[in-house]
Amino acid sequence: MLNYFNYFTEIEQRFQQRRGSLLMLSTLDWALIETWRDGGLPLEAVLRGIDEAFDKYDAKKAQAGGKVRKVNGLAWCSQAVMEAVEKGQEAATGIAVAGAVEAAESGFEEDRVAAFLKENAGKLRAAGLPGVAADVAGECAGRLEALAAGSAGALEELDRTLTVLEEKLFGALQMAAPEDELVRLKEQATRELAPYRGKMQAVQIKQVQQQFLQKRLFEAYKLPRLSLFYMGHG
Repeated sequence: MLNYFNYFTEIEQRFQQRRGSLLMLSTLDWALIETWRDGGLPLEAVLRGIDEAFDKYDAKKAQAGGKVRKVNGLAWCSQAVMEAVEKGQEAATGIAVAGAVEAAESGFEEDRVAAFLKENAGKLRAAGLPGVAADVAGECAGRLEALAAGSAGALEELDRTLTVLEEKLFGALQMAAPEDELVRLKEQATRELAPYRGKMQAVQIKQVQQQFLQKRLFEAYKLPRLSLFYMGHG
C-alpha cells in the first residue's frame, strides 16, 4: 500500500528543496501528484525524476551564467519523472522497487479509520448539494457508515471502495454543477497546463485535467476527500 502520509509531502518538500525557495504547490501541481499516486508511481522514482530534472536545470543554469527562467511548477518535472519510473521498472525486472510499496498499518488503526469514515459521512449529509448530487451524497454517506461499522480488513480493498465512491460523487457533481462553472474550470486547467504540454503525454494531460476539475469541485461544495490518504491531511 502506498505510504499515504509521505507521498504528497515528500514530493512537495523535494521540489521546494531543489528549487531553492519556498513555493506553494498549485491546484494543478496537487492534481498531478494525485495522478502519479493513483497510477501507482513509486515515490522513490518520482523523487529521482525530480532530482534528475533539476540536475539538468542546474547544469544549464551554470552554462548560461545563471540567466535561465525560474521553475514555477511541478509539471515541469513530469517528463523526467516518467523516465525515472520507466528506468526503475526496467531495473526491477519484476521485483518491486524498494520503498515503493509497504504495508502501511501504522496510523490506520481500526478505530481511527472508523472515525474518519463516520466524520466524512456526516459531512456528506450536511453538504446540501444540488439535484442528483444530493441523492448520491446520501447513498455514499450510508455506505461510509456501513464501512465504519465493519472497517476491519484489508486497507487496500477499503481504499479502492472509497475511490469508487469519490468517482460517483464526482460524476454526480459534474451533472449538477452549472455549465458555465465547468467550462470555466476546464479553461483554467487548460491555461495552467499550456506551458508543460511538451513535457507530458496526452493521456497524462487528460488525467491531470480531470483531477484538477475534481479537486476544484470538491472544494467548491466543501466535500471531504474520502481516500485514507486524507486521514493525514486534514
